[in-house]
Amino acid sequence: MAEITAVRGDITEQHVDAIVNAANTAMRGGGGVDGAIHRAGGHAVLADCIARFPHGLPTGEAGWTTAGTLPARWVIHTVGPDFTSGQRDRDLLVSCYRRVLEVADELGARSVAFPLISAGVYGWPREDAVAAAVDTLRDIPSKVEEARIVSFSADLHALVQARLQQSPHT
Repeated sequence: MAEITAVRGDITEQHVDAIVNAANTAMRGGGGVDGAIHRAGGHAVLADCIARFPHGLPTGEAGWTTAGTLPARWVIHTVGPDFTSGQRDRDLLVSCYRRVLEVADELGARSVAFPLISAGVYGWPREDAVAAAVDTLRDIPSKVEEARIVSFSADLHALVQARLQQSPHT
């Protein structure tokens, strides 16, 4: 089981094996975390997305690309459900974290930095987004040794810290 830590900061500055991108289905960059990762990683990330995922990825799936100029070896892209547009199946959100861990294991990544998937512009209720992240990372067997949940804002960081201090599934 991975050691799960809460980090307040910029996900694009994390020195880890893999950075997780909360992507959209097109896999061509966007706003929020997705846009920040594409800007910081440079054109190589977009070029690899186009080459590896010519038709994008479905919600709940994950795949990897180069990290370009990011301080990581890989970017693992996952498409979270868009709560605001009616995608409210929590299993899709859980699948994102599970699939990222599976891809990380395939790559041999031992340290992975995660954003809170779907908790931004996709509008997933924040407390549940945190619970889904922490509980799934605790429950899914993986060779990942360190899973960082990186929050840009103080309030989300506090929610992650509080959840990490709770017993599993409370």
